[in-house]
Amino acid sequence: MTGSMFWLIMTATMVAILWLPYTLDRIVVRGVFRTMGNPQEGDAPLHDWAQRAYYAHTNAVENLVVFGVLVLVANAAGMGNDGAVVVWAGVFFYARLLHFVVYTAGIPVVRTLSYAAGWAACIVIALRLIGVW
Repeated sequence: MTGSMFWLIMTATMVAILWLPYTLDRIVVRGVFRTMGNPQEGDAPLHDWAQRAYYAHTNAVENLVVFGVLVLVANAAGMGNDGAVVVWAGVFFYARLLHFVVYTAGIPVVRTLSYAAGWAACIVIALRLIGVW
């Protein structure tokens, strides 16, 4: 396994479990059966932190698509162990983890900076792939 694939697997696994905190809040707020049912008008709203966690998770899913494609292309091109690609893939993982934590906690400036770091990681990997960097 290449270094960049390691980070892709770690990121995909992280994104796959980020639904747990806000789903647990739904169970607390609405109960097990309402949580398992279809959303209905009049459902009790989630706590503010859980709503932010939901948005952070949705954003992580959206960004995983771009990151995943870049890492898969890097591996197909034989650049899966390229130093810059591996380092920036790791940066993406930690930036997205930080983004989830600070978004959920409601820390706006760090949220934006961590989002930008993840975005920058994708741009650097893309530039590496096309030979600009």
